[in-house]
Amino acid sequence: METACLKILVVEDDPDLAALEAELLEEHGHHVEIASNGREALAAVERAAPDLILLDMKMPVMSGREFVDEYRRAQPSPAPIVVVTAADDAQVRAAEVGASGWIAKPFDPDALVANVMRLLPRP
Repeated sequence: METACLKILVVEDDPDLAALEAELLEEHGHHVEIASNGREALAAVERAAPDLILLDMKMPVMSGREFVDEYRRAQPSPAPIVVVTAADDAQVRAAEVGASGWIAKPFDPDALVANVMRLLPRP
């Protein structure tokens, strides 16, 4: 069964990691946009609402937590958020911002894709 092309926003300040996440998800037929900080992510959301957001928590300019606060204040129907973090307490960090899931860095590529596929809305 083929998956519908959904829009995923990757918010990650490490360009290599952002490119890897995008490549993995694009291989599964999704459209991926990358933002390197929370402020860029807010601008991306204004242009086109994503179906899912992969969010790093520690970034320059605007952190993941600040992004979540602004995003949820501005969006009546926010997309699910998956926290992608190197913090030892990844699950706790995700819970603090009400994320739908979490992925610890470094991550297994198959685990990233499986986690995302599980959380994507069904067409």
